Amino acid sequence: MKPAAFDYLRPSNRREACERLHEAGDDARLIAGGQSLMAVLNMRLAQPRQLIDIAGIEDLHFIERRDDHLAVGAGVTQAELLEYPGLAEAVPLLAQAMPWIGHWQTRNRGTVCGSIAHADPSAELPLCLVTLEGQVVLENRRGKSRRVMAGDFFQGVLTTDRRQDELITEVRFPLARPGLEYRFQEVSMRHGDFAIVALAGVIDGARVTLGVGGVADRPVCRVFDRHEDPGETLNAFAWSLGAEDDAHATAAYRRQLIRERGRELIAGGPSDEEIAHARQG
Repeated sequence: MKPAAFDYLRPSNRREACERLHEAGDDARLIAGGQSLMAVLNMRLAQPRQLIDIAGIEDLHFIERRDDHLAVGAGVTQAELLEYPGLAEAVPLLAQAMPWIGHWQTRNRGTVCGSIAHADPSAELPLCLVTLEGQVVLENRRGKSRRVMAGDFFQGVLTTDRRQDELITEVRFPLARPGLEYRFQEVSMRHGDFAIVALAGVIDGARVTLGVGGVADRPVCRVFDRHEDPGETLNAFAWSLGAEDDAHATAAYRRQLIRERGRELIAGGPSDEEIAHARQG
């Protein structure tokens, strides 16, 4: 299928982009890489009258390592972030998770902030941002910005806290802290497919922050004591997510993956072979 007809706009700056959003309201959509949006448009699940392309706005194209976080601008592609020097040192969870995102062809076009804005429950970047307690920075047509914690930004399937005249200008991933371990695992039908279950973990001594994607309507995290019985804890967490059967997996299978892979992640994280396989994708 082909998308319904729309007007294509290329604003020269972020303020103009926000003005266009305000004027068009629900009849406008933002596009940067388009890897998620174009599929939605082609299936006519969305039929905006205006498509606002922000890929050419220069001051949205940056990766900056600041005092306590890595800031990624709305124009940065997933491939550019994956190739960022020192990513594994700065934000090791991202370095582990990003090779699982689609394929190198889609990462060359898809943007980091675009994935956050799309808010797919099975996407890796929203899961990492929530697990790390990162932030989303938004700016409106008056130039005022606000920061929203990732756990509050995602509100459901393809639903976020972004307001009608706001643009995501950057996302902030907290930098790695000494003594903490960061781990990621994913299960999908094929490498590059949507995750059936994705797990992200931050291990701080006995304190474990475990994030799960692909099950609930948004990424969900729980914090628990590593010395507790993992079987009981993970089972309760799995049931709390309200998994449902779909064309890819049953709810029971997803719960079992959380129990088994969650135990593996807490014990030791992904193997070197799994990481190598992911990078080849």
